[in-house]
Amino acid sequence: MVDVLTEITINCPRDKVSDYAANPDHAPEWYVNIHSAVWQTPKPLKVGSKVAFKAAFLGKQLSYVYQMAEYIPGKKLVMRTADGPFPMETTYTWEIAEGNSTRMTLRNKGNPTGFSMLFAPFMSLMMKRANNKDLKKIKFLLEKSS
Repeated sequence: MVDVLTEITINCPRDKVSDYAANPDHAPEWYVNIHSAVWQTPKPLKVGSKVAFKAAFLGKQLSYVYQMAEYIPGKKLVMRTADGPFPMETTYTWEIAEGNSTRMTLRNKGNPTGFSMLFAPFMSLMMKRANNKDLKKIKFLLEKSS
């Protein structure tokens, strides 16, 4: 089992952070490893929406489709892979922090199968490192534009 939780405080209002982070069109801007996001269902984002992502992780090219499982605008987004090499669930949460800041969490949970099981501990470490970079990048982008 892989379960990685990272968080950051962004000096921007919660609505700005959550609107930006929950929009799959922005994913390639702030996710270091995501190269593209293509909507497979009509916009706007809602429960049931599907988005195909292309990414690189540990030197491999990955293609997978996330389906939105839960969406509470401004508070929480849960996505699950509808297909792909590694069943994964990604959750974002946004909370109002001190002043006009937002505490954003990014959590990835998954059950590696087959050969991937051997790499689960290593994958957790690499995912945590990548997630921290992603959160630092979204913080930089949003604070720069404020």
